[in-house]
Formats: sequence, structure tokens, C-alpha cells
Amino acid sequence: MKLIPNAGRVALRAHSMWANYLGVLCLIIPELIYWLFERDTNPRTWWWLGIALILYGVIGRIKDQGIVRSPVAVLIFAVLMSIAPEPPAAQQTGPEVTEAQFVHVATPFVAKWEGKRNKAYRDIGGVWTVCYGETRGVRPGDTYTDAECHAMLQAGLLEYRAGLHGYFNNDTINLRLTPHRDAAYVSLAYNVGIRGAGKSTATRRLNAGDIAGGCQALGWWNKAGGRVVRGLVNRRAEETQLCMQGLA
Repeated sequence: MKLIPNAGRVALRAHSMWANYLGVLCLIIPELIYWLFERDTNPRTWWWLGIALILYGVIGRIKDQGIVRSPVAVLIFAVLMSIAPEPPAAQQTGPEVTEAQFVHVATPFVAKWEGKRNKAYRDIGGVWTVCYGETRGVRPGDTYTDAECHAMLQAGLLEYRAGLHGYFNNDTINLRLTPHRDAAYVSLAYNVGIRGAGKSTATRRLNAGDIAGGCQALGWWNKAGGRVVRGLVNRRAEETQLCMQGLA
């Protein structure tokens, strides 16, 4: 392969080459942000930056080659090039899910898997627990009615939902969540913790617009103590099925 005579100058000064360099950074930076800070960024932002760099590269190439010398002609060309279709929008699922819609789906689903004991007991770790896995403020001898346990579960689910939504981007909250998908993700968080669910591949994929991939990744949380647990396999399978509702 033979380089052009002024290859070094082109590599350092050509606008089209700098568009390529910066374009590569647009691919690398969001991954670095995730690995360093465990936070996802909005993919639409990087898409628009990529489009801007393409336009910059094309216009710069025209300018460098002297194909079009008139500033007006370059401006017209840039406008024409900018009329590009938007990337496929995330699946539209309607307005943001309300708390009532969420509770209606999530409460019976999580109650089924958590199980209920009205009288305080020590869990496997020796922690005093009651109702549907509540541990805060529980003391030996505490007893609650079914209605109190139900209300406690709803309050807990809404608290976990609020925490988990802090890890979702706006497109996920406004476009990708249905009551069933919202309930599936919160069920995972209620079982493994908000931080674990929030920084999981399942959440990362959902934020990137890969709804089906995110739902499937829910099923990966099927181990306890380093081994696969049949009960968790079954729970994750139902959460995945719940999450997938409404997808073609």
C-alpha cells in the first residue's frame, strides 16, 4: 500500500481526518463513562454528535479540495446534508406509567414470590423480618394484619421504584416502560437491591433502547452464594415474561 505524498499533513490537518478521530472518540467515551463511573449516557446525544461530525467531515473535505469555494454553496450543501432521518425511535408505549398502574401489577406479582408471614421471624441471616420481607424497625413479637402487610408491601415497592427510576434515562421512563415492564424491573430491585438492578446490564440495555435484550438480561440474576437457585430461575423467568409483554 502506497501513501499519498502529503499523507502526514493530511493526517494532521485535514478536516475529514479530524472528523474520523472525533467520531472514534464518540464511540469510546460512553463506554469509558460506564466502566469508570457505572453510569449510562443517552445514546441519542452521541448519535447527534456523530451526525454533526459527519457533516463537519464532508464540508471540511469540500473546503480542503477546493471543490466548492463559495461560502453560500457550502452552507446550502450543509443544509441539504443535514436533512437526514432520525434514528428509529424507542418503542412508544404511551405516557409515563402512573403509581396506581404500577402498584396494580407489581403488588400481586411480588407478593407471590416474597411470601407473607404476619408474625416477626428471623430470616436465614438472623434478621428480624415480617410480612413480605420487611426488615426495617421489626422487633421480636411484632404482628401485622393482612391489610397492614399489604400496605407495607405497596409502600416498599413505590420506594424501590423511585430509587430504581433514578437509573433510568428520560426515554426509558417516558417511552419504554409499561406497567408490566416497570413491575418486572422493580421486582428484580426488590429482590437484589436498587443499586444492583440499577447498574445491571438489564437496565443498561433498556436505557440504550434494547427492550427485549434488557428483559432477557433480567434472567441472569439467578444465583445465590455463587450457585444457580431453582427458585430464582423461576422468578427471573416470570419477570422476563412480564417484561416482554407488549413486544412484537
